Amino acid sequence: MAIKTILITGVSSGFGRALALQALAAEYRVVGTVRSEQSAEAFEKEAPGRVFARILDVTDTARISSVIGGIEKEIGAIDVLVNNAGYGLEAPVEEAPMEEIRRQFEVNVFGAIAVAQAVLPYMRKRRAGRILNITSMGGLVTFPGVGVYNASKFALEGISEALGKEVKEFGIFVTAIEPGMFRTDWAGRSMTRAPRTISDYDASFAPSRQTREQRSGKQNGDPVKAADAMLRILDEPNPPAHLLLGPDAVKAVTDKLKTLQTEIEAWRELSESTDFI
Repeated sequence: MAIKTILITGVSSGFGRALALQALAAEYRVVGTVRSEQSAEAFEKEAPGRVFARILDVTDTARISSVIGGIEKEIGAIDVLVNNAGYGLEAPVEEAPMEEIRRQFEVNVFGAIAVAQAVLPYMRKRRAGRILNITSMGGLVTFPGVGVYNASKFALEGISEALGKEVKEFGIFVTAIEPGMFRTDWAGRSMTRAPRTISDYDASFAPSRQTREQRSGKQNGDPVKAADAMLRILDEPNPPAHLLLGPDAVKAVTDKLKTLQTEIEAWRELSESTDFI
């Protein structure tokens, strides 16, 4: 059986790192994007000849096509794309600086779309491919203090679901991966915390920030087990459009669906009263 190539954006830490190592153990050829020469050298030492690093900031959309083309030509056909690069912005929506909001979307949404757009022509030509977009349970449910992050992940959820419907006929499957709380750097060094400016939010925001800081590094979720779950669905002939990871994610989204259904029923009469008679 031919060795498959998996491209993972953001492999320096967290899910990207765990997935890269587990993919290696599963006999994949692994290409990972990093943001410095030092990180590239460290990554390629993991398994020379089977691990390849490419320096890429996913917001540098002008370079993405050439990087993807180089991988296809120099390393091999990209069988799997994992859009993992991303980070969190913590701030009440009213306080969040617009430049930080734009940056959040540039990385978490526009970067992922740009990489997918660059990879898809090759996958379409081969009539085969898998795309995993790492979103979050926060792409389906919201939490005070990270509303902009939630919005970016909601957007990536929508892109993933629609794209999956568009490319399925070409033998390409798209899955939104929705982790709960895992022991990664998301709430630590991968979190950007905007300066506080509005005291009215102190009472509601301070406890949630403190909770995120205290949980960082102590979350129940195991990134290695998450990586194994992602690799498992790559072998499924009909993978899911959505994959929740973690009991907390399953509970949070299940509760959201129950609440939404209750609200729909409570307001059904008004909702259905808007057609021409």
